[in-house]
Order: sequence, then C-alpha cells, then structure tokens
Amino acid sequence: MSKRNWLITGISSGLGKAIAESVMDAGEFVIGTFRRESEVNEFNAKHGDKAKGILLDITDLEMIQTKVNKLISDLGEIDVLVNNAGVGFAGAVEEASIEEVRKVFEPNFFGTLKLTQAVLPHMRERRSGQIIQISSHAGVKAFAGFGIYNASKFALEGFSEALAQEVSPFGIKVSIVEPGPYRTNFAGRSLMQATKEITDYSETAGAFRKKLLSVHNKQEGDPVKAAAIILNHINKEDSTLRLPLGTIPFKTIGMKIESLRSDLEKNKEESIKAVFT
Repeated sequence: MSKRNWLITGISSGLGKAIAESVMDAGEFVIGTFRRESEVNEFNAKHGDKAKGILLDITDLEMIQTKVNKLISDLGEIDVLVNNAGVGFAGAVEEASIEEVRKVFEPNFFGTLKLTQAVLPHMRERRSGQIIQISSHAGVKAFAGFGIYNASKFALEGFSEALAQEVSPFGIKVSIVEPGPYRTNFAGRSLMQATKEITDYSETAGAFRKKLLSVHNKQEGDPVKAAAIILNHINKEDSTLRLPLGTIPFKTIGMKIESLRSDLEKNKEESIKAVFT
C-alpha cells in the first residue's frame, strides 16, 4: 500500500490525537486540524515532515472550502478524511435553548457535512478515497439527558449511510465509527451542558448529567487501542459500514435493535392496513 495523506480533524487530544499518532507510526502523512495557532506551531515543530498541523474552525464553512482547496493544491491529494472533531452536550430536550442546540449541530453535523462535501469532488475525480465518520453508540441509541447530542449524531449517521451508497461506484469507502465511553476530554472540559435546569427532570436527564460527569477518566475505552482498530478496519477489503468500539456499544446498540424488532412485530398487522387495496 502506498503512503496516504490523511486529513484528521480535532487532533489536539483524545481519539483524534490517538488516530493521528497511529497513522504517523504507520509511516503515512497526517494533516491535523487545531483550533489554536500555538497548537499548530507546537505540532509542526515536533513532527517536521511527518505531518502538518493547520488551523481550522469546522464551524466556519467558508474556511473549510478554502483550506481543502489549498491542501489539495499543495499535496496533490487527500486519500483519507477522518471527521473526528465535535462536541458533547448534556441536558433534557426541554432544557436546551436553540442557541445551545446550534452550537452542537454546527461542528457535529454542519461542519462535518461541509468538510465531507469539500473533499468529495477530489475523491470522485480520482475514483478513490476513504471517509471515516467518528460517530458514537449514541448515534444509534438515544438516552434521556443526551437527546440533542443524540440528534446530531443520528443526523451524521443518516447522511453517512446514504453517502456510502452514493459514492461506492466511485471507489470511495465510508466507515461510521461508533465508540462507547472513552477516556478523553469528552466528559470533561469538552462537555457542554444546558444552562437551564428543570427540577422535574432531576431523576432522568439530571441523573444522566451527574453520571456523565462522574465517569470522567474512568471510562472503559482506550483511545490508543481504538485508533489501532480503526486503522486495521479501514484497510480490510471487506470492512463493514459500521464499527462499534467497546463493550458498552454492543449492549446499547443491541438494545436498540431489539426495541426496533419488538415495535415492528407488535405493529405489523396494523401497519400493513395502511396501503391501497
């Protein structure tokens, strides 16, 4: 396999950082995005010609297109896109303001969508490429107190599932990675919370907020191990569309599958009556 150029968003910490390091260790080239100029300078000074750090705010849609055009002009190609950057949000659906919801959807959905759209013409022209969407088990199964985050990841999964079908004829592969809880800053400084708190939700969404904060740095997931699995997965000829990571996703996604199956069976007789005869 020839050396590939990887564009990975949000590599300052957590899973993004682990993926970037695994890619560099494999001898491939990383273009990693940061939100602070000081982080870009530090990264470039450390890694020299093995990687390139760039400043990118994925909520700035115009900046995304400009940066991608420049990268393709400078490097010739982007072989792998990893949409990793995003934010978490805890709070009941009723507690979330529209402004807070927008702050979740801008990076988790719109920024990710725009970056995907920006690289696709290049990948289509070359008839090759890989897109890795870092979703979550919460992109499949919803949890009380996590509804806005769930919605952003459900949206990501929806367009990515359709995208995989659309670009397959062009030799482009899409992978949706669904991690469970990982020891990153997700439940720490990266976690947004609804400013408003309604006491009626204290036993549901409120309890979830407390639990999420209490597990910070105690989660089961190891980002370094996850990164190695992701690299191995996308290099397989028969790689699947979805890749759950951790023991918890297998439980929660399994619960969702059983719930869907139960609803289908319980409503089958009524459902089939809703057609012209």
